Amino acid sequence: MIFVIDASVVLKWLFDNPEIEPLTEEATDLMQAVVNGSFQVVQPVHWLAEVAAVLSRKSSESAETDIRLLINMNLPVAANSELLLYASKLSIQLNHHLFDTLYHALAVKQDAVLVTADEHYYRKALSIGHIRWLGAWHKPQADN
Repeated sequence: MIFVIDASVVLKWLFDNPEIEPLTEEATDLMQAVVNGSFQVVQPVHWLAEVAAVLSRKSSESAETDIRLLINMNLPVAANSELLLYASKLSIQLNHHLFDTLYHALAVKQDAVLVTADEHYYRKALSIGHIRWLGAWHKPQADN
C-alpha cells in the first residue's frame, strides 16, 4: 500500500505531545511503519516547505533539527502539471485550500491513500475516496 502523509500528520509526529496534540501516538506509529519500510510513501512537492513553515513558527528551538530529520528521510516526491490541475479542481469542488488538495490529488492519481489528521478536510473529501483519517489508524501487528 502507498500512503501520502499530509503536514497535519507529520507535525503531530514531530511535536509528539499527546497532552497538547491529539493523535500523536497514531502519527508516531504510522511514521515508524514508514521508516521500517512497512509502507511506501509518496509526497507532493510542497510537503517539506509546508511543514518547515509551521516548525519555524511554532517550534523554533527544534525546527532546524526536525527539518534535517525530514530531509534525511528522503521521501519520494511527485509533481506534474496534471496533479496541479486536479488539485485545483478539488480545491474548487471542496472549497478548500490548494495545499491540502495537492496531497489528496496525489493520492488519487497514484492510487494511494492520503492519511490526514485534519478531520474537517477528511469529512469534506471522504466521498472522493483515497483518504483515511489518522484517528482510524491502527498500529500494524507483528507477524506471528
